[in-house]
Amino acid sequence: MIPPPSQVVDLEEVSDAIDEVNKLKSARSWNDGSDFDAGKDKTKFRQYEAACDRVKAFYKEQHEKQTVEFNIKVRANFKKTVRARMGIWEAMELLNTLVDESDPDTTVSQIEHLLQTAEAIRRDGKPDWMQVAGLVHDLGKLLHIFGSDGQWDVVGDTFVVGCKFSDKNIYPETFKGNPDYYDPVYSTEYGVYSPHCGLENVMLSWGHDEYLYHVLKNQSSLPDEALYMIRYHSFYPWHREGAYMHLTNANDQRALEAVRAFNPYDLYSKSDDPIDPEKVKPYYQSLIAKFFPDVIEW
Repeated sequence: MIPPPSQVVDLEEVSDAIDEVNKLKSARSWNDGSDFDAGKDKTKFRQYEAACDRVKAFYKEQHEKQTVEFNIKVRANFKKTVRARMGIWEAMELLNTLVDESDPDTTVSQIEHLLQTAEAIRRDGKPDWMQVAGLVHDLGKLLHIFGSDGQWDVVGDTFVVGCKFSDKNIYPETFKGNPDYYDPVYSTEYGVYSPHCGLENVMLSWGHDEYLYHVLKNQSSLPDEALYMIRYHSFYPWHREGAYMHLTNANDQRALEAVRAFNPYDLYSKSDDPIDPEKVKPYYQSLIAKFFPDVIEW
């Protein structure tokens, strides 16, 4: 017996609903463990003691120049300056001329690193917003092209300024060249902060993480977890070494979980094969359109 048209439509709707449920079942949560890096030798990454002189010289300069005074001044300048107006993919292509002087693990162009990160997240079946976070997470390095003082105020591990520099930072001895190291307030455990005041209320060394977070927090529909990944992915002394926990509060636990979920894709994808930007461009442009306006104020 042939069902009436109304019943056929209902059956089709049920079928579509089942397909959607199956998609949801197969999708992995953003905080599930990473699989793509299962066979990688992770001891080969972040080997700073064996790093080249370029990397060591970079961190010495960064640690000496990232002062409280500089960080207050650069944040004030950020708020009153629009450096460019362009879309996300255009920004990726512009960044392609930069090689990060602080990174001992790769010398590939930035667009390759962004695509390696995003593709690793995609292969593991993580949500589209997390793929987008991987795609854009280093776009703050455009600061170098926009006229930063160097790379020392753009790239590298971040740390808290305004209190004692943690010995869990990379090359901690180089902070002795920073005038804040000897300041009677800034050199104390809490400095200008109070116990467990929360990361939202401390000042991290200025760089591409902090810059991009402030650019995108009001110009995207990314969830908080993606913004945490962007803001804190270079804060290795915190999310990898456990430093600065005396300044964090309960709200920061959510951010810590997000950054730790993201970190393997950022770090261990650097040994993956290069990605052809033109092959994956249509896919990522569709995701970009979902989370960003056509033009971003940088």
